[in-house]
Amino acid sequence: MKKCLTSVLTLLLTICVIVSSAPVSAAAYNIDFTLNSQAALLVNLDTSTVVFEQNADKKMEPASTTKIMTFIVASEQIKDLSGTKITVKKSVIDQLQGTGSSLSGVLEGEELTALQLLNCLMVPSGNDAAMVLADYVGGGDIGKFVDLMNEKAKELGCKNTHFANPHGLHDDQHYTTARDLYVITKYAMTLPYFTDITSQTRYELPATNKYPKPRTLVTTNYLTDRYIGGSYYYRYAKGIKTGSHDQAGYCLVSTAIKDGYSYMAIALHAPKIDSAGKSITTRGEMIDSKKLYEWAFDSLQIKTVVESGTSVGEVPLDYAWNKDKLLLVAEKSYATILPKGVSASSVLITPKLPEKVEAPVKKGQVVGTAVLSYANQELTTINLVASESVERSELLHSADVAKKIVTSVWFLAIAGIIVALVIVYLVLALLYNKKRKRLRKVKKYRDM
Repeated sequence: MKKCLTSVLTLLLTICVIVSSAPVSAAAYNIDFTLNSQAALLVNLDTSTVVFEQNADKKMEPASTTKIMTFIVASEQIKDLSGTKITVKKSVIDQLQGTGSSLSGVLEGEELTALQLLNCLMVPSGNDAAMVLADYVGGGDIGKFVDLMNEKAKELGCKNTHFANPHGLHDDQHYTTARDLYVITKYAMTLPYFTDITSQTRYELPATNKYPKPRTLVTTNYLTDRYIGGSYYYRYAKGIKTGSHDQAGYCLVSTAIKDGYSYMAIALHAPKIDSAGKSITTRGEMIDSKKLYEWAFDSLQIKTVVESGTSVGEVPLDYAWNKDKLLLVAEKSYATILPKGVSASSVLITPKLPEKVEAPVKKGQVVGTAVLSYANQELTTINLVASESVERSELLHSADVAKKIVTSVWFLAIAGIIVALVIVYLVLALLYNKKRKRLRKVKKYRDM
């Protein structure tokens, strides 16, 4: 029953992520508590609305949350994850000696499927699994795998991200932001196996050619594990990835689903070392994430701001018989996250319309836009469309065309030239006639 419920919740979360493909809009409400983490981002996945952010675009080391991108690259480069077997090289895992790495315990010469290695990568946060996968995909060159990580980040639109390794150990050239990490994770959630793997608190690695018994790997995420989580445990949380080292502090990417609402929280650089250089055992990133979820579920609510077909404004209309204005309506319904005590009518709708439109116009034709904002923060921009089809009056159109021709600069200039030529002609004709009359008088005088 528990597994069934987990699968259903995971499916619902995945659907929310896939359906919500619009750019992230921002509401960014205030919280009534102080965070331990230097950077944080909380996004409602149902509407892609940022409901809280703190230093969300500040470059920071992501530690093992890096492995979300490692998962993406490995799963997309290895076509048959369950059928591809990879042998663990001694030269690869030896590179982690002395680094204080979190390990999944894979052994030299051990044969594991790519899918098993992905579980080793994400559940116990195995740096060894990260290196084995990167070496395999890179054809023996881990640097090539890292290049693929950076290419993928760029493809996803990450603006402040650069990876230097597949595991997240300290490197000055290894950084991302809370906002970029959200983009990366949201994409990862659309990939096969990702949400199933990252929602696990335990993974049983089957017996292998080097280990005769199954091994149980335990999550590093206290937020999701009731047995090791203690006060950090949050029953509505799912996954996704922890991370920590001295320079990065404690980091966590997670999601939570409750009462039909889904959120993703990113918490980066909660202190791991205090000002005196002593280790901090309090997991600030876990506390922050749990508090953010509780605040969101208790304080915020999805509300429909505008329904599809709702009248939003009108615009002057030309060339229509007995009609000089066109009614505009919202193209689609729009819902957003608002504080529970705030009415949807508190959202300001500001139309941005052309000075006028010309018939013919088809019903549903995009004519303008409207900006939706709340508390001086822009939420989104929606399309405004024609509420009806309007045919063009050819009589009015022809009359207007004639008017434009008659009043055009070129027409007036040509008309002026013609008038001037006529005047010149008349003057010349008059002078000519006078001259002819004088000549007749002279001839008549001579004949006498």
